[in-house]
Amino acid sequence: MELTIDHVGKQYGGERWGLREVTLTLRPGVWGLLGPNGAGKSSLMRILATITCPTTGSVRWNGEDIARNPNPLRAVLGYLPQDFGVYPHLNALEFLHYLAALKGLDHRTASRRIDELLQVVNLVDARKRPLGGYSGGMRQRIGIAQALLNDPQLLIVDEPTVGLDPEERVRFRTLLADLAGERIVILSTHIVSDIESVASAIAILDGGRLVAQTTPEALLQQVEGKVWDWVVPADELGRVRQQHLVSGMTRRADGTRVRVVQARPPAPQAQRLLPTLEDAYLFAVAQPSAEVTP
Repeated sequence: MELTIDHVGKQYGGERWGLREVTLTLRPGVWGLLGPNGAGKSSLMRILATITCPTTGSVRWNGEDIARNPNPLRAVLGYLPQDFGVYPHLNALEFLHYLAALKGLDHRTASRRIDELLQVVNLVDARKRPLGGYSGGMRQRIGIAQALLNDPQLLIVDEPTVGLDPEERVRFRTLLADLAGERIVILSTHIVSDIESVASAIAILDGGRLVAQTTPEALLQQVEGKVWDWVVPADELGRVRQQHLVSGMTRRADGTRVRVVQARPPAPQAQRLLPTLEDAYLFAVAQPSAEVTP
């Protein structure tokens, strides 16, 4: 099982490119696709989900070009887009049966699969409640259930935890980790903690280009010894943020404690810290010319 992205670009009229020369090879496991808003993540997800075609390059599923023949991929694809809509007057059972019919599942198979998935996403007790009364987290869970109806080999979820409370976010990440197994799961997000807890591999997009393809461990190694704790006066904070890569700040009575990512200490009194994946991600995005590989 293999998804190959070969020099993919996407142009949106004029000279504006959403993606440029993206090349990746994905195999089973959880792949974290990181990048700031506007980095091109959703453009890439829509191409992989066969909703749109690349302007340049190609995407191949097990060797088959999905632009020329999308059906082999569509048959094994599960997709949860960033803006997932529901029919508010339908309940979970009605909604999932409707989508199962669209996917071509017969009624008996659909009923069995829906019962299994409502257990997986912990919505059995709410299965007859209208979806319009669901919380944001419950809607995301029904979204992942519909994406899993056909037991997909490729599961794509785009910004799945935006707007969720911390408890729902943890539950959703655990669910994604449990779903990995022998399928390719692509988790697209700008929230580093979502990736840190579940992904075995990371790809980072910035400005429509791939700036890193790596593992969480290798990404962390890039900033080993390059993270500093430094207390600066409040009136110097603006200058510090302009001159240094600041990954975090904490206000204190004697000033602001800043977390700086760079090779050398920003001041003689700065103390070295252990890096986090957030530090490593910001460092990689700040240096797009320095690709990180496993």
